[in-house]
Amino acid sequence: MKAAVVGLGMMGRNHARVWSDMPGVDLAGVVDPATAARDDALRGRTTRAFSDMAEMLDAVRPDVVSVATPTAHHEECVAQAAERGVHVLLEKPVAPDVVAAERIAAIAERAGITVMVGHIERFNPALLELRRRLEAEEIGALFQLQARRVGPFPSRIRDVGVVQDLATHDLDQTRFLLRDELDLVFAQTAQRVHTEHEDLVSMVGRSRGGVIVDIEVNWLSPRKVREVVALGAGGMFVADSLTQDLFLYENDYEEGAWRLLDTLRGVSEGNMTRFAIRRKEPLRAEIEAFVAAVQSGGAPPIPLADGIMALRLAEATLESARRGAPVTMEEPCASAS
Repeated sequence: MKAAVVGLGMMGRNHARVWSDMPGVDLAGVVDPATAARDDALRGRTTRAFSDMAEMLDAVRPDVVSVATPTAHHEECVAQAAERGVHVLLEKPVAPDVVAAERIAAIAERAGITVMVGHIERFNPALLELRRRLEAEEIGALFQLQARRVGPFPSRIRDVGVVQDLATHDLDQTRFLLRDELDLVFAQTAQRVHTEHEDLVSMVGRSRGGVIVDIEVNWLSPRKVREVVALGAGGMFVADSLTQDLFLYENDYEEGAWRLLDTLRGVSEGNMTRFAIRRKEPLRAEIEAFVAAVQSGGAPPIPLADGIMALRLAEATLESARRGAPVTMEEPCASAS
């Protein structure tokens, strides 16, 4: 299989590294308009480098391509790949807005190519284990799902705000973990340091099944945090995406001698368990899943429809912040009209 990478920013360089290390794959071409980025990608490799995607596609003729360009270029890149029957691993967000994302879906369908969205957290071993244990109802009825994704401002981001760049991860993983849809979002955003887009969002939502969702994302924290907390009747799971750790804090009610307390039957601190998880680089697992889908001709594990839904939720989040009021997912968003 011949692979190529378009866009050699931080994420694109990681795609190039993983493709280079995969057995049975030849990283045949990379594309970036910046000479320094191309030179860096060529270091220690025999890969050919180009400044233009169409030129690379015609010269190298790859089977698959990772698109890790700024979001505004995604539609053009998918269209060029589709013209040549090249399958695409498309970094999130899918597009600048839902309308453009739906055009990408139409392009892919007409061409009959596989397009998989790079929602990388779905391949994080800690979150996969959390999903399995939630499905098994190990903490009983689920009350609340919290996600916290904060850290310093990344200089690589210029074209979108924190909602589309980072919160799309949490909006997608919420659907993934709950196996359910959000039917309401209520958000507040702020623009404190970033000069063009929001750099802080706090969102509260509700799933169709009644689980309360709480998402906090910013580019303002000096400490990087990637954490998911699932609270249920029997205790609380805490998953750390950075360390790939999963903890369980059990609810352990213990009867006391005071009869009044016996009637309260409240929450009490129980055992804490740290689960043994086999760690793996999520990007490698993501690319392996993409290759398997292309080779089998089956549906990719993260189809375009899922990426579009994450973008719809992001637009609803921004719309809620603009209105200062909750937005139900049945309502159209101004940015999508």
